[in-house]
Amino acid sequence: MKAAYDSGAAAGHRYAEPPRAARAAPRPTSRYRHQRTIAVLAAVAIAVGGVLLVPAAYGRLNPPAPVTTNAGATSSPNSSTEAAPTPATPPSATPGRTKPSPKSQRRTLAAGRVSVKLGQEFFSYALLDRESGKVSGANLAATSSTESMIKVWIVSDYLRRLGDEEPPPDRLTEASSAIRDSDDAAAQSLFIAGGGASVIDRLTRTCRLRQTRAVVPAGAAVVWWSYTEMSATDAVRMGECVKNGTAAGPRWTNWVLGQMAKVRGSTAARDQRPTSGGGRWGIIDGLPEEILAQGPVGIKNGWTLHRDDGLWHVNCLAVADDWILAVLLRYPGSQDLDRGAGICASVAEQLVTPRQKTG
Repeated sequence: MKAAYDSGAAAGHRYAEPPRAARAAPRPTSRYRHQRTIAVLAAVAIAVGGVLLVPAAYGRLNPPAPVTTNAGATSSPNSSTEAAPTPATPPSATPGRTKPSPKSQRRTLAAGRVSVKLGQEFFSYALLDRESGKVSGANLAATSSTESMIKVWIVSDYLRRLGDEEPPPDRLTEASSAIRDSDDAAAQSLFIAGGGASVIDRLTRTCRLRQTRAVVPAGAAVVWWSYTEMSATDAVRMGECVKNGTAAGPRWTNWVLGQMAKVRGSTAARDQRPTSGGGRWGIIDGLPEEILAQGPVGIKNGWTLHRDDGLWHVNCLAVADDWILAVLLRYPGSQDLDRGAGICASVAEQLVTPRQKTG
């Protein structure tokens, strides 16, 4: 589990991402397939007894866009309960884009209504249909910090820039650990090797992102990759950039996607370590066996409990042949990581089509 941390105290830390630490009491393993509906639809009551201190970096986050509700009115995502999909401009075509096979009648993810009970949380999601290029979702332009979700780009960027060179064995080990185990030190090593802030600059240019920018945290002197601000729309564009071969290049794309399919570890305390942690949860738990059987689904989640704003920053990204889904969340630190994992799973489950017949 990622650490709660103080941005000022962590400014001199050698990692671009803040260190992680175990919670005082271990959290039980989630059982999303049986409990996620109860966990996600439970009402959240939050008593605010003080003032949350938000650092300058997060004070500059874009305000959430309105969410369209069933009644056709608009409301803040912090109070909405049911969001209709909002269309967005399709991502620009990129070299090497692969066209998925016809969907026919098999189950997949498609634009639809998503109902999530929320308290004072930030919620955004985007679904990219890879065949049509259309993006749907809620709060599509609102941004949040990427946390470890961006590691898939850091790895892809490093490997692509090697050209015909073979990476040293230790670098390839770092690349695998950064994705499969969400290893901070491994990701930081590759980030520095790629030129630091230049890695984020190449991300926005190469994947043609429109709502992404590098951030130097308050009290820090350099860009921290975990603080990169990104919208859900840009998150699925980044996922498409990886899936279609643009990010890692023709030589390394299948390898990167293979590592994403092998992400391991749960939200349980035994799987969460100071600078790495289990990341196989969220969207993957909301997918039925019929979809999982169609082919590997690559995932990369990001999660950090921040002391400076008192919030969990949780992101879920999943990449499949037909679709790419991203869910971005911020919610009170008084809750646990299972809360965010359950919401990500619920969003995926609600977008499955055709729906499973009952009765």
